Amino acid sequence: MNGRFILIIGPSGVGKSAILRHLRSAHPDYVFPKSATTRPPREGEGSDLYHFISDAEFTQWLHEGKFLEWAQVHHGARYGTLMDEIVPAIEAGKIVIREVDVQGFLAMKQHPLFVKGGRYPLKTIFILPENEEQLVRQITKRAPISEEELDRRLQSVRRELACAPETDVQIVNHDGALDATIARVEEEIEG
Repeated sequence: MNGRFILIIGPSGVGKSAILRHLRSAHPDYVFPKSATTRPPREGEGSDLYHFISDAEFTQWLHEGKFLEWAQVHHGARYGTLMDEIVPAIEAGKIVIREVDVQGFLAMKQHPLFVKGGRYPLKTIFILPENEEQLVRQITKRAPISEEELDRRLQSVRRELACAPETDVQIVNHDGALDATIARVEEEIEG
């Protein structure tokens, strides 16, 4: 029996990292594929989440068709989802969980392997904030940022939130109710 592919989507500051930390810890049977990236590792960062590769390698892998989707993001670094990190696990009957941004979500849901009626089932879960103020608190709690930067991020968040209705499931992460949000995500993954 084939497994399933689950995408977790949502704006920065909505709690995706905490949800994924819990899922990794509570469900060692789930598969959490690594991304490939051309950015250098950050201080103290190992290779547990990323394949750190050169621009030349990334370009070669693109030409070889190794990516399901890819994007160029902040400061020109490229990130990509590798087919070999996902398809073999699905074929082995595993549940594969992948956090993606809206651009990655839009690319994945149009990929021939994952379109409705495609070869592999895809379920998309969008984590929503309770309100915009909740996100502002989370974003500014991480590190001080300028009003201009906050404004830029909020504009980006609004564009992301506009894609929520295109996902299979939307779950609101209410302030102080992370455990309930995690329980809902788990229900959707297992359901």
